[in-house]
Amino acid sequence: MKRQSHLLDRLPRGLFSISDAAEHGVSHASLYRMRDAGLVERIGSGLYIAGTGMHADLDLLEASHKAPLATICLTSALARHEPIDEIPSSIDLALPRGKTPPQLSAPVTWHVFDKATFDVGRSTIPIEGADGALIGIYSPERSIVDAFRLRGSAGYETGIEGLRNWLKRPGSQPARLMAMASLVPRSKGPLRQALEVLL
Repeated sequence: MKRQSHLLDRLPRGLFSISDAAEHGVSHASLYRMRDAGLVERIGSGLYIAGTGMHADLDLLEASHKAPLATICLTSALARHEPIDEIPSSIDLALPRGKTPPQLSAPVTWHVFDKATFDVGRSTIPIEGADGALIGIYSPERSIVDAFRLRGSAGYETGIEGLRNWLKRPGSQPARLMAMASLVPRSKGPLRQALEVLL
């Protein structure tokens, strides 16, 4: 156990792969012994995390490592921003068209968004418990726009609930929402109709 603890100091901070461990002088066998002793945790195929990082949001950490452009979207983004109460059973993540979604151990629903509009309303947030690790997330406005644009798969009620609760927030500006909808194809008409009903 003492030797394993000593080897733990050699490992990279945060998320690392088996090859990263080998580059730092930790063999496969030693890594597996550390895993069995609870010093490191396997979070996905060939990916591990050690020490305090084991309390991080491991699903998002795996996604951000395997797909750096992965962006929390639709129901998952709305739930994080709190315009809806639904807790999704899988994480909605978007990638720009042309990027192949990786296989993850986490429950993820991948969405492919147009490259031209991928960055509209996108920012990054820190992954809880993971030093310096970030993941993309869409703003509440972009998430509402996408919920209307993809209402066939996201569910019409998701957009309505998100819009209704967003409108109750101080400073919410329907004009700003419509301006964003004008940048994202197939969303402006359905969103305008919903605003006319709710306002």
